[in-house]
Amino acid sequence: MPVIDELENDLLLQPFSHSDDFYATGLTKYKHIAAGYAEIEKCIAVLSDMRTNKSYIYYGACAPFLGVDMPDASVGEINSIWEDTILKRVHADDLHQKHVQELRFFHFVKRQPVSRRSDFHLVNRLRMKDALGNLYWVMHRLFYISAPNENNLWLALCLYSPMVDMTMDSYRVVNSCTGQFIQLDERDDEKILSAREKQVLRLIDQGMMSKHIADMLSISIHTVSRHRQEILKKLQVNNSIEACRVAKELHLL
Repeated sequence: MPVIDELENDLLLQPFSHSDDFYATGLTKYKHIAAGYAEIEKCIAVLSDMRTNKSYIYYGACAPFLGVDMPDASVGEINSIWEDTILKRVHADDLHQKHVQELRFFHFVKRQPVSRRSDFHLVNRLRMKDALGNLYWVMHRLFYISAPNENNLWLALCLYSPMVDMTMDSYRVVNSCTGQFIQLDERDDEKILSAREKQVLRLIDQGMMSKHIADMLSISIHTVSRHRQEILKKLQVNNSIEACRVAKELHLL
C-alpha cells in the first residue's frame, strides 16, 4: 500500500464517538490559533480535521512568494485533509519523504500519554516551486492535536514558511514573507537612542553627575535632565543604572 494511502487510513479511520456539538468549541479555538500563526508568522497554516475530512487553510503573506494562489478571502475550506494547492508545489522526492515522516510521527505521538502529546511536533525541509518554477527551501511543521477525552489524533496543524538559515553567527532581522535576512548596522541604533543621548549615557556610565555632564558638553543642566528622561523612556527602565545595563546589552555603549 502506498505510504500516503496508509497515512490517510490511519488518520481518517480513527473512532470519533461524540456529536458535532462536542467538537465545535475546540475547533473554533484551533481555528483562531491557525489564523494567528498565519497572521504573525506570515506562514501558510493548514488545520485538518480527521473526523470530518476537512481542512481550513489560512494564507499568510508568504503565500504569493511560494507561488500559492490565494483566494479572495484569507481563509479557505476544502473537503479533504490534503492541501493539494500547496502539496502540488512540493518536489516529488520531498513530498514522499514528508508522508513517510508524518506516518512515523503519527505512530510516535499515538504511543505517548495523552497529556504529553502536545509536547512534540515534526519539523522538516521541503523544496517548493514558486509561480515561475523556481525551487525554494521551505520549513514545514506539523502538530497533532488529540480530541478531548478520546485516544485519537483529531486535528493536524501544518505550517509552511520560507526556510530561515540558522547557521549565522550573529543576529539578523528576518523577512517572514521571503525568509531573507536584513543585517542591522549602527544606523539602526539611532532609532533607539540619538547620538547625543548615547553621549550622555556614556558619561552617566562613567559615574558623572548632571552638572559635570552639562559642563563637559557645554549644555544646560535642564537639557541633561531632559536627555536623562528620554533615555529612561526609550529604554523602558526606571533609573540610570538599569539604563546603562540595557544599553550595554543592546550594544549601544
